[in-house]
Amino acid sequence: MAGLRDRHRTPTDMSLPHPDTTATPGTCDLPDSLPPTEAVSVRRHVGAIASERSDTVAVESPVALVFNGLSHAVMMTTPTDLEALGLGFALSEGLITGRDECRDIEVMAHARGCEVHMTVSSRAFAALKDRKRSLEGRTGCGLCGIDSLAQLDLQPTERVTGQPPIPADVVLRAFAALPARQALNARTGACHAAGWATPAGELLDVAEDVGRHNALDKLLGRRALAGRLGEPGFVVMSSRASYELVRKSVRLQVGTLAAISAPTSLAIDIARQSGLQLYGFCRGEQAVDYTALAPLS
Repeated sequence: MAGLRDRHRTPTDMSLPHPDTTATPGTCDLPDSLPPTEAVSVRRHVGAIASERSDTVAVESPVALVFNGLSHAVMMTTPTDLEALGLGFALSEGLITGRDECRDIEVMAHARGCEVHMTVSSRAFAALKDRKRSLEGRTGCGLCGIDSLAQLDLQPTERVTGQPPIPADVVLRAFAALPARQALNARTGACHAAGWATPAGELLDVAEDVGRHNALDKLLGRRALAGRLGEPGFVVMSSRASYELVRKSVRLQVGTLAAISAPTSLAIDIARQSGLQLYGFCRGEQAVDYTALAPLS
């Protein structure tokens, strides 16, 4: 899929702040672009002592995902790895069936945010229009844009196949390496991380975002851009395990999803129905496998 990396175009009517960090592939990383962090003035209280200082916070910015000229979703996200975010979202939401259906990706920075323009196959675009669903994605919600409960489909249609379970000690090995790879969160304390590890627990890649769903989409999209999405491995998340994360993982045949916090009941139900191995509370020497045993009657 040649030409899907570092192809950015900027409108001439922009007046955006200059980034304060080194450019990241897939970021709106042109001279007038959106940085992933910004400085703010704060008053910090420690006991009875107050001091004024400058602090670093994560940027949360609207990013529109546009397919063949049709705006489909506006995500509130950290404006980095936007090509990966767009491709990962399209794949994990089932808008395209493979990376070959995305012909081109172009990131455009504007004063109010960024647009990720994707050119997809006629089949994928026709299916997308048939859905007639406009999403407004916020960092804490995966159901924005649904008008009624009748539109809610929680029955999994895919199953994970051919993916062996990952032992708990291997999962914890990957988690032990995760904090050192969370550079953006170390600066801001406000970002989730999604990491990809080998079946032996070696942490290969980490994507960060203010939204956990966005972090996972960035990770999966980055691997798709590199042509490595089908390689063996598992995902670790510095968040709770929501049903959306389970659905995205199942759709892209991720066999094991492990989270640092608890899963929800719906996440467990869908994981069990889909054959995905789901861990929660992966901290220190502890990990809870929620899919190893049959559900209680």
